[in-house]
Amino acid sequence: MRALAALLLIFCLQAVADDARRSGSEFMSASTQAMQRDDTLNPGMLWVSGGEAQWNAAAGKSGKSCASCHGDARTSMRGVAARFPAFDGASKMAVNLSQRINICRERKQQAPALRLESEELLGLEAYVAMQSRGLPVAPSQDAGTKAAAARGKELYFQRVGQLNLSCAQCHDQQWGKRLAGSTIPQAHAAAYPIYRLEWQAMGSLQRRLRNCLSGVRAEIPPLGAQELVQLEAWLAVRDQGMPMESPAVRP
Repeated sequence: MRALAALLLIFCLQAVADDARRSGSEFMSASTQAMQRDDTLNPGMLWVSGGEAQWNAAAGKSGKSCASCHGDARTSMRGVAARFPAFDGASKMAVNLSQRINICRERKQQAPALRLESEELLGLEAYVAMQSRGLPVAPSQDAGTKAAAARGKELYFQRVGQLNLSCAQCHDQQWGKRLAGSTIPQAHAAAYPIYRLEWQAMGSLQRRLRNCLSGVRAEIPPLGAQELVQLEAWLAVRDQGMPMESPAVRP
């Protein structure tokens, strides 16, 4: 038994060593890495704090808070963010975490949806995502989510825009190289929502995806568009097993 356990340990260590995936944090300066590691320095914690307040505040005609149904987020939301995007049976579409929060607001709290990319919604998303920090990304395995990810994979490899580039051409083929003074990362999304020093604010993965599309001079879908959610679903498949990092910091 001891020999078998030793062999399994060697196998696991080798699998980790062979994993060429690298978090975007590995391409940052030491000072930015330190900012992410220390919650007292991480600016994203301001949004997390606001999200915690909203979690416990009553909203809508129901007079209920998120906590009224879900209780302590530190236990009830543990691992939840790691499973998104996921297929929503009622709408027959894949939804990301921010959309799921809005669905709960509208259906359960009878409250208006929060504006996408708003401070309030980013705060709630960051607070929920933080409860999965350190856990592995674990994409939902239902047929609807898999179909969304499959379409997202097609979009990831599709050339777009006036520059005629795909996501894969930069982030799979050119990662680690320099572009306009910045290192090209591998486009792993387990850190979102993130605080970007460039933005001086917290932002969603969809904001970053739309930035990339703007960079290649492509048509930019609106926030919440299904093609953006599908891309998110594929990125989650690429990230499977990588640790959740939000609230992360990036340059």
